[in-house]
Amino acid sequence: MEQIAEVSQPPQIVVDQVGMRFGDAAPVLADVTTEIASGEFVALLGPSGCGKSTLLRLFAGLLQPNSGRLTLAGKPPQQARKTETRVAFVFQDPTLLPWRTVTDNIRLPLELQKQPRSTHAEPISSALELIGLTAADARKRPRKLSGGMRMRVSLARALVTDPKVLLLDEPFAALDDVLRQQLNEDLVRIWQQKQWTGVFVTHNVSEAVFLSQRVLVMSTRPGRIMADVRIPFGYPRGPELRAEPEFARLTVELSQRLREVAR
Repeated sequence: MEQIAEVSQPPQIVVDQVGMRFGDAAPVLADVTTEIASGEFVALLGPSGCGKSTLLRLFAGLLQPNSGRLTLAGKPPQQARKTETRVAFVFQDPTLLPWRTVTDNIRLPLELQKQPRSTHAEPISSALELIGLTAADARKRPRKLSGGMRMRVSLARALVTDPKVLLLDEPFAALDDVLRQQLNEDLVRIWQQKQWTGVFVTHNVSEAVFLSQRVLVMSTRPGRIMADVRIPFGYPRGPELRAEPEFARLTVELSQRLREVAR
Protein backbone atom coordinates (compact mmCIF):
# COMPACT_ATOMS: atom_id res chain seq x y z
CA MET A 1 0.00 0.00 0.00
CA GLU A 2 1.32 3.42 -0.90
CA GLN A 3 1.56 5.68 2.15
CA ILE A 4 1.68 9.37 1.29
CA ALA A 5 -0.16 11.13 4.07
CA GLU A 6 0.83 11.63 7.68
CA VAL A 7 -1.47 12.72 10.50
CA SER A 8 -0.45 14.96 13.38
CA GLN A 9 -3.44 14.44 15.72
CA PRO A 10 -4.08 11.33 17.84
CA PRO A 11 -6.04 8.69 15.91
CA GLN A 12 -9.80 8.78 16.34
CA ILE A 13 -10.27 5.62 14.28
CA VAL A 14 -7.74 2.77 14.15
CA VAL A 15 -8.18 -0.11 11.69
CA ASP A 16 -5.70 -2.98 11.97
CA GLN A 17 -5.87 -5.86 9.45
CA VAL A 18 -9.66 -5.88 9.45
CA GLY A 19 -11.48 -8.53 7.44
CA MET A 20 -15.20 -8.86 6.83
CA ARG A 21 -17.41 -11.46 5.21
CA PHE A 22 -21.08 -12.32 5.44
CA GLY A 23 -21.76 -15.98 6.08
CA ASP A 24 -20.13 -18.29 3.55
CA ALA A 25 -19.89 -15.62 0.86
CA ALA A 26 -16.59 -14.35 -0.49
CA PRO A 27 -14.83 -11.76 1.72
CA VAL A 28 -15.98 -8.16 1.39
CA LEU A 29 -12.90 -6.67 3.09
CA ALA A 30 -9.41 -8.13 3.62
CA ASP A 31 -6.51 -6.87 5.72
CA VAL A 32 -7.72 -3.25 5.86
CA THR A 33 -5.29 -1.12 7.84
CA THR A 34 -5.40 2.65 8.35
CA GLU A 35 -5.72 5.40 10.95
CA ILE A 36 -7.89 8.52 10.89
CA ALA A 37 -6.93 11.37 13.17
CA SER A 38 -9.27 13.29 15.43
CA GLY A 39 -10.76 16.19 13.46
CA GLU A 40 -9.55 14.85 10.11
CA PHE A 41 -11.70 14.67 6.96
CA VAL A 42 -11.05 11.56 4.88
CA ALA A 43 -12.73 10.31 1.69
CA LEU A 44 -13.09 6.61 0.88
CA LEU A 45 -12.88 6.22 -2.89
CA GLY A 46 -13.30 2.98 -4.77
CA PRO A 47 -15.23 1.07 -7.43
CA SER A 48 -18.80 -0.02 -6.76
CA GLY A 49 -19.01 -3.09 -4.53
CA CYS A 50 -15.52 -2.74 -3.05
CA GLY A 51 -16.72 -2.60 0.56
CA LYS A 52 -16.67 1.17 1.20
CA SER A 53 -20.11 1.21 2.81
CA THR A 54 -19.33 -1.94 4.80
CA LEU A 55 -16.21 -0.28 6.20
CA LEU A 56 -18.25 2.79 7.15
CA ARG A 57 -20.74 0.60 9.00
CA LEU A 58 -17.88 -1.02 10.86
CA PHE A 59 -16.72 2.44 11.95
CA ALA A 60 -20.23 3.15 13.19
CA GLY A 61 -20.45 -0.11 15.14
CA LEU A 62 -23.38 -1.29 13.03
CA LEU A 63 -21.31 -4.33 12.06
CA GLN A 64 -18.47 -6.18 13.75
CA PRO A 65 -15.39 -7.39 11.82
CA ASN A 66 -14.68 -11.09 11.45
CA SER A 67 -10.96 -10.53 11.95
CA GLY A 68 -8.53 -7.80 12.92
CA ARG A 69 -9.01 -4.88 15.29
CA LEU A 70 -11.05 -1.70 14.92
CA THR A 71 -11.27 1.00 17.59
CA LEU A 72 -13.01 4.34 17.94
CA ALA A 73 -11.39 6.67 20.47
CA GLY A 74 -9.44 3.65 21.74
CA LYS A 75 -12.51 1.44 22.30
CA PRO A 76 -14.62 -0.91 20.19
CA PRO A 77 -17.15 1.30 18.35
CA GLN A 78 -20.19 -0.11 20.18
CA GLN A 79 -18.55 0.71 23.51
CA ALA A 80 -17.21 4.11 22.42
CA ARG A 81 -20.68 5.25 21.34
CA LYS A 82 -21.94 4.69 24.89
CA THR A 83 -19.44 7.19 26.28
CA GLU A 84 -18.51 10.65 24.99
CA THR A 85 -17.80 9.66 21.38
CA ARG A 86 -21.00 10.70 19.61
CA VAL A 87 -21.24 9.18 16.13
CA ALA A 88 -23.70 10.29 13.44
CA PHE A 89 -24.42 8.54 10.13
CA VAL A 90 -25.79 10.07 6.91
CA PHE A 91 -27.11 7.52 4.43
CA GLN A 92 -27.56 7.74 0.65
CA ASP A 93 -31.29 8.19 1.10
CA PRO A 94 -32.49 10.95 3.46
CA THR A 95 -34.89 8.44 5.15
CA LEU A 96 -37.11 11.19 6.55
CA LEU A 97 -40.33 10.29 8.33
CA PRO A 98 -43.07 11.59 5.99
CA TRP A 99 -45.58 12.38 8.75
CA ARG A 100 -43.11 14.58 10.64
CA THR A 101 -42.19 18.17 9.94
CA VAL A 102 -38.59 19.15 9.24
CA THR A 103 -38.21 20.20 12.88
CA ASP A 104 -39.55 16.91 14.18
CA ASN A 105 -37.38 14.88 11.81
CA ILE A 106 -34.33 16.72 13.12
CA ARG A 107 -35.57 16.16 16.67
CA LEU A 108 -35.55 12.35 16.33
CA PRO A 109 -31.95 11.65 17.54
CA LEU A 110 -32.56 13.79 20.63
CA GLU A 111 -35.67 11.74 21.39
CA LEU A 112 -33.77 8.49 20.89
CA GLN A 113 -31.17 9.76 23.36
CA LYS A 114 -34.04 10.55 25.76
CA GLN A 115 -32.99 14.16 26.09
CA PRO A 116 -35.70 16.33 27.71
CA ARG A 117 -37.86 18.06 25.10
CA SER A 118 -37.25 21.36 26.88
CA THR A 119 -33.59 21.15 25.73
CA HIS A 120 -34.34 20.52 22.04
CA ALA A 121 -34.94 24.05 20.74
CA GLU A 122 -31.34 25.30 20.74
CA PRO A 123 -29.67 22.33 19.01
CA ILE A 124 -32.47 22.12 16.41
CA SER A 125 -32.20 25.85 15.68
CA SER A 126 -28.41 25.56 15.42
CA ALA A 127 -28.65 22.58 13.05
CA LEU A 128 -31.16 24.40 10.83
CA GLU A 129 -28.88 27.42 10.65
CA LEU A 130 -25.84 25.29 9.82
CA ILE A 131 -27.48 23.66 6.81
CA GLY A 132 -29.22 26.82 5.56
CA LEU A 133 -32.93 26.12 6.13
CA THR A 134 -35.35 28.81 7.29
CA ALA A 135 -38.06 28.82 9.95
CA ALA A 136 -40.62 28.43 7.17
CA ASP A 137 -38.78 25.35 5.86
CA ALA A 138 -38.76 23.91 9.38
CA ARG A 139 -42.57 23.70 9.40
CA LYS A 140 -42.79 21.74 6.12
CA ARG A 141 -43.15 18.00 5.68
CA PRO A 142 -40.75 16.04 3.44
CA ARG A 143 -43.16 15.87 0.48
CA LYS A 144 -42.93 19.67 0.20
CA LEU A 145 -39.12 19.62 -0.05
CA SER A 146 -36.82 19.25 -3.05
CA GLY A 147 -34.26 16.45 -3.14
CA GLY A 148 -31.53 18.84 -2.08
CA MET A 149 -33.55 20.20 0.82
CA ARG A 150 -34.39 16.68 2.02
CA MET A 151 -30.67 15.88 2.09
CA ARG A 152 -30.02 19.10 4.03
CA VAL A 153 -32.56 17.93 6.61
CA SER A 154 -30.81 14.56 6.79
CA LEU A 155 -27.54 16.39 7.47
CA ALA A 156 -29.17 18.57 10.12
CA ARG A 157 -30.58 15.47 11.82
CA ALA A 158 -27.06 14.01 11.98
CA LEU A 159 -25.57 17.26 13.29
CA VAL A 160 -28.18 17.98 15.96
CA THR A 161 -26.37 15.85 18.55
CA ASP A 162 -23.07 17.70 17.94
CA PRO A 163 -21.22 14.50 16.93
CA LYS A 164 -17.51 13.91 17.26
CA VAL A 165 -17.53 11.56 14.26
CA LEU A 166 -19.67 12.07 11.15
CA LEU A 167 -19.91 9.17 8.68
CA LEU A 168 -21.41 9.90 5.25
CA ASP A 169 -22.31 7.17 2.76
CA GLU A 170 -22.56 8.82 -0.68
CA PRO A 171 -25.21 11.29 0.52
CA PHE A 172 -25.14 13.44 -2.62
CA ALA A 173 -25.01 10.68 -5.25
CA ALA A 174 -28.59 11.19 -6.46
CA LEU A 175 -28.33 14.99 -6.83
CA ASP A 176 -27.53 16.98 -9.95
CA ASP A 177 -23.95 18.19 -10.31
CA VAL A 178 -24.59 21.86 -9.47
CA LEU A 179 -26.47 21.03 -6.28
CA ARG A 180 -23.90 18.41 -5.39
CA GLN A 181 -21.09 20.96 -5.64
CA GLN A 182 -23.03 23.43 -3.48
CA LEU A 183 -23.60 20.83 -0.79
CA ASN A 184 -19.91 19.88 -0.93
CA GLU A 185 -19.05 23.52 -0.22
CA ASP A 186 -21.59 23.67 2.62
CA LEU A 187 -20.23 20.46 4.13
CA VAL A 188 -16.66 21.81 4.12
CA ARG A 189 -17.88 25.01 5.80
CA ILE A 190 -19.71 23.05 8.51
CA TRP A 191 -16.71 20.78 9.12
CA GLN A 192 -14.49 23.86 9.57
CA GLN A 193 -16.89 25.23 12.17
CA LYS A 194 -17.48 21.99 14.09
CA GLN A 195 -14.21 20.05 13.54
CA TRP A 196 -15.76 16.60 13.80
CA THR A 197 -13.88 13.65 12.36
CA GLY A 198 -15.38 13.02 8.93
CA VAL A 199 -15.35 9.93 6.71
CA PHE A 200 -17.08 10.38 3.35
CA VAL A 201 -17.76 7.45 1.03
CA THR A 202 -17.91 8.28 -2.68
CA HIS A 203 -17.03 6.96 -6.13
CA ASN A 204 -16.87 10.54 -7.48
CA VAL A 205 -13.19 11.49 -7.79
CA SER A 206 -13.74 15.25 -8.01
CA GLU A 207 -15.91 15.16 -4.88
CA ALA A 208 -13.25 13.22 -2.97
CA VAL A 209 -10.53 15.72 -3.92
CA PHE A 210 -12.65 18.76 -3.11
CA LEU A 211 -13.80 17.62 0.32
CA SER A 212 -11.00 15.78 1.98
CA GLN A 213 -7.56 16.10 3.51
CA ARG A 214 -6.79 12.52 2.52
CA VAL A 215 -8.23 10.09 0.00
CA LEU A 216 -8.07 6.36 0.73
CA VAL A 217 -8.33 4.41 -2.56
CA MET A 218 -9.82 0.94 -2.20
CA SER A 219 -9.43 -2.06 -4.48
CA THR A 220 -12.15 -4.26 -5.90
CA ARG A 221 -13.61 -6.89 -3.59
CA PRO A 222 -12.24 -8.01 -1.28
CA GLY A 223 -11.61 -4.35 -0.51
CA ARG A 224 -8.15 -3.29 0.55
CA ILE A 225 -6.67 0.20 0.89
CA MET A 226 -4.30 0.49 -2.04
CA ALA A 227 -3.29 4.16 -1.73
CA ASP A 228 -3.39 6.87 0.92
CA VAL A 229 -3.13 10.24 -0.83
CA ARG A 230 -2.70 13.60 0.86
CA ILE A 231 -4.76 16.43 -0.66
CA PRO A 232 -2.56 19.55 -0.48
CA PHE A 233 -5.21 22.29 -0.55
CA GLY A 234 -5.97 24.40 2.50
CA TYR A 235 -9.34 25.53 3.81
CA PRO A 236 -11.72 27.21 3.25
CA ARG A 237 -12.37 25.71 -0.18
CA GLY A 238 -14.57 27.56 -2.62
CA PRO A 239 -15.83 26.79 -6.14
CA GLU A 240 -12.77 28.42 -7.70
CA LEU A 241 -10.65 25.50 -6.45
CA ARG A 242 -12.18 23.26 -9.11
CA ALA A 243 -10.58 25.45 -11.81
CA GLU A 244 -7.05 25.11 -10.39
CA PRO A 245 -4.54 23.10 -12.45
CA GLU A 246 -3.44 21.12 -9.39
CA PHE A 247 -7.05 20.14 -8.70
CA ALA A 248 -7.34 18.83 -12.26
CA ARG A 249 -4.01 17.01 -11.95
CA LEU A 250 -5.01 15.25 -8.73
CA THR A 251 -8.39 14.32 -10.15
CA VAL A 252 -6.76 12.75 -13.19
CA GLU A 253 -4.17 10.95 -11.02
CA LEU A 254 -6.80 9.49 -8.69
CA SER A 255 -9.02 8.55 -11.63
CA GLN A 256 -6.11 6.59 -13.09
CA ARG A 257 -5.52 4.82 -9.76
CA LEU A 258 -9.20 3.99 -9.56
CA ARG A 259 -9.08 2.43 -13.02
CA GLU A 260 -6.02 0.42 -12.04
CA VAL A 261 -7.55 -1.02 -8.86
CA ALA A 262 -10.82 -1.77 -10.68
CA ARG A 263 -9.15 -4.14 -13.16
